[in-house]
Amino acid sequence: MKNISELQLKNDRPGIFTIYKKHWPLLLMLLPGFAALVLFNYVPMFGILIAFKDYKFMKGIIGSEWVGMEHFITLFSQQNFGHVITNTLWISIMKLIFGFPMPIILALLLNELRGQKFKNAVQTCTYLPHFFSWVVLAGIFKMVFANAGPVNELLKILGMDSADFFGNGGLFRGLVVGTAVWQGAGWGAIVYLAALSGVDETLYEAATIDGAGRLRQVFCISIPSIIPTIITVFILNLGNVLNAGYDQIYNMYNPTVYEVADIIDTYVLRALSAMDYGVGTAAELFKSIIGFILVMAANKLTNKMSDNELGIM
Repeated sequence: MKNISELQLKNDRPGIFTIYKKHWPLLLMLLPGFAALVLFNYVPMFGILIAFKDYKFMKGIIGSEWVGMEHFITLFSQQNFGHVITNTLWISIMKLIFGFPMPIILALLLNELRGQKFKNAVQTCTYLPHFFSWVVLAGIFKMVFANAGPVNELLKILGMDSADFFGNGGLFRGLVVGTAVWQGAGWGAIVYLAALSGVDETLYEAATIDGAGRLRQVFCISIPSIIPTIITVFILNLGNVLNAGYDQIYNMYNPTVYEVADIIDTYVLRALSAMDYGVGTAAELFKSIIGFILVMAANKLTNKMSDNELGIM
């Protein structure tokens, strides 16, 4: 009897073409985004072949000769490539450690604000830096943190020694991580604010009746409610663990900090500038493969630990 009911329920479900026909205006709205995704994310994948070919501009990708894994052997045999990977990992992991929790904290703080106008103003000010190019931001930071800039002048007023933020490797790394966190915290908080907006208000009302304060409600209601979102964002961020932020570092670094700021992306840029397209493509492909492996491994581990309740697939 149960099987008959399940079969009848299955037959009563509308077919996929019926659903598509019913919601065709929404699907039509998706077409521009889908076309952009295919054009800019999937079509360029054809260029991966350059990593396995002796690419000649006149012959093109198809006409160039195959060289197998020769470019990868050249890449890993270079002494400075290991140092480049170390720099990339250090900067990326520091950005993940300090940058990942900041949007969560900011979203929780914004969620506690009751004045809607003030809340909107604060949210606008925090996510506005995301829309500024690193070309602009780097110029501003170079003036603010210059040897004769306002930050060093403030340090002198406080009786402290001035700091060479763009000449000292350790300070430069800290500046890179700090500015990246500042630039992305507000934008990242939007996802968590959207998740918090879906939390049932009756849970907060019941907690208030039971005597729970605002801090208690945050730890017992708000954070547990957005755990799936936090895990999803974290898994996706692992895919960028070898992406230390090319545009930021390229616009901020200088020859005095090359030793601590040279990352895979700047290495690829030098390879392409030297017309060594095969090695540059191999380095970029290596970065993508590592990111893919980390995402899949983290997702599988999450599914295993949560009995397939969390994760992205």
